[in-house]
Amino acid sequence: MRQAVWNMLEAQRGALFLWVPVFMGLGISLYFSLPTEPARPVWVALGMVLSVGAAWAARGGRWPPAMAVLLIVAGMCLAGVRTATVAAPVLEWRYYGSVEGRIVAVDRSASDKPRLTLDRVVLERIAPERTPARVRLSLHGDQRWLDPVPGQVVIVTAHLSAPEGPVEPGGFDFRRMAFFDRLGAVGYARSPALLLKPPTAALPVQRIRAAIGARMREVLPGQTGNFAAAITTGDRSGIDPEVMAALRASNLAHLLAISGLHMGLMTGVVFAALRFALILPPRSGLGWPAKSLAAAGALVAGVAYLALSGNTVATQRAFLMAAVMLGAVILGRRAVTLRSVAIAAILILCLLPEALAEPGFQMSFAATTALVAAFGALRGQTWMPRKGGAGFIAALFVSSFVAGAATAPFGAAHFNQVSQYGLLANLVSVPVMGVLIMPAAVLAAVLAPFGLEALGLHLMAPGIDWIIAVAMRVGTWPGAAFALPSPSPWALPAFAIGALILILWRGRLRWVCAAPLALSLALWVTPTRPALLIDPTGTLVGLMTPQGRSLSKPKGAGFAAQVWLENDGDTIDQAGAAARPGWTDDVAVIRGVEVHHVYGRDNALRAAAACRPGRIVVTTAELPGPADCTLFDASRLARSGSVAIIETKNGLAVKREADVSGRRMWTGPLDPQDEVPEPTPQLLAQVQ
Repeated sequence: MRQAVWNMLEAQRGALFLWVPVFMGLGISLYFSLPTEPARPVWVALGMVLSVGAAWAARGGRWPPAMAVLLIVAGMCLAGVRTATVAAPVLEWRYYGSVEGRIVAVDRSASDKPRLTLDRVVLERIAPERTPARVRLSLHGDQRWLDPVPGQVVIVTAHLSAPEGPVEPGGFDFRRMAFFDRLGAVGYARSPALLLKPPTAALPVQRIRAAIGARMREVLPGQTGNFAAAITTGDRSGIDPEVMAALRASNLAHLLAISGLHMGLMTGVVFAALRFALILPPRSGLGWPAKSLAAAGALVAGVAYLALSGNTVATQRAFLMAAVMLGAVILGRRAVTLRSVAIAAILILCLLPEALAEPGFQMSFAATTALVAAFGALRGQTWMPRKGGAGFIAALFVSSFVAGAATAPFGAAHFNQVSQYGLLANLVSVPVMGVLIMPAAVLAAVLAPFGLEALGLHLMAPGIDWIIAVAMRVGTWPGAAFALPSPSPWALPAFAIGALILILWRGRLRWVCAAPLALSLALWVTPTRPALLIDPTGTLVGLMTPQGRSLSKPKGAGFAAQVWLENDGDTIDQAGAAARPGWTDDVAVIRGVEVHHVYGRDNALRAAAACRPGRIVVTTAELPGPADCTLFDASRLARSGSVAIIETKNGLAVKREADVSGRRMWTGPLDPQDEVPEPTPQLLAQVQ
């Protein structure tokens, strides 16, 4: 048996390296799924395992199972080190007062308000060691006294609070994302923001980005200029919500996010132009390594694009992938291979382990891996055209279909939406991006020092207008996009495991992938949504009915309402969901049990009166002491986070966010006075 296993692994020789990022990712996932931070003895033990394993590998140890364990441990250690190094103060209470800081980023909020990210923060009456490293503010009201530009030092009176956790247990955790961005507080201001100091020599790249975006909007007015600014500087704040909705419905929104497509097109255009320029003169064409020099020049251009596009995580990931492939060209190796993809994934996981949980990382590597594998499998196939217009169309169709199929499960799981006509929209839009828009953008950059950038920008305009027109047309077709409910948390991992086995494993055993893929499908088609959802502040309650989720209020906690309905696969808005039958005078019934939602004036007195045995009471007030009912008041929700009540064969079960996310560095400090939540699910004895 042991020999058979060894022979099977020997058959994978040359392909086992491709599994390195997979097992590193398993270790990172294991770290992030832990209910509490590992204690110091655990880290000491993991460090010893890693040291012994490294010494064993240095002496020639290559037994694959041992290497897999070593990579899992390495992944856990990388995630732990990254978590410790980015830790910064988080605001521990609601704050209202003066906020001073330097602007490092300007964008727009979901409500289309100007939004500032500040560093070098000063909060009155808060010691520097307890002040967040960064805060993010949305500016409401009249803000005509400030034209925000990175580098300015501003002051404003604002409301701040710590980043909120998931609005339903197991949902997207903004706290974790904010933690790794070193964002310790978020909030809003209704009073005017005032300039304290103009920009200095600091933050030159941010100011250049702002100037480039302003120039593009000046030359190309309207949505054309906003689109151009988005794909060059990463500033999507000017995109009209209607245009954004159409781009999403037509599956063209990825053209706005600077990712592997943009980085690949840009570096590809620069590489082709430089190589052509180098081989044109006989002396350099015959005597110089034109291909390697062109790749080096494209790499420099990629660095510049990385800086000017905001140096976001998605752009860093795209640059690393492009850099690995260009490095292969410089060294005379094949650039587009699964090994190159694996090296890029290893680099990103080492530098940014938290990126593993981000949709952009998952979708980017899913598309790239599937494309490389698909074109590798098609190599040598005589039925597929290779040259001329037919070859271009065939390659375009295959790449669009494969990339769309590979990313569709991730997009559906994260965004609860599938575009029916996305393949068609991409077939007629992506070539325009590669053939017209990106070359014109490179031309504008080359001509900018001479004041002639408008020529390149005007060449971009027809292509941008075409993409927007396609999005507006396709995105408004009936059934262009349909909503899907969120699948089981295990559906996407099962799909990823099955797809990786299919692509990376050699031999007949790869067809074992059918088991995890079938499991993923089964988990996907049988989603179970909670019967009752309570947002973390008690402001909103949602009851699942045969007509869909019925919300207790038409206004308030709008973000929670939006997320709940999206996760239900429901396209209705909050007001429409509140109009559904289910609530009468703020009372609903679930399995014969009354659910009372108490808010507004005198809510503490009314909640106390409603709190009787056999009832569920949700209130924004704080009721001290023990309760006769199943009570979710402000103090209990502050400890537990959002709550889901699930129907089971034995009755109703409570699932609290604190039970799911545990006590991690990004969930905030644990007060010794806090109650530790009971295991989930907890059966409600009163309502069984």
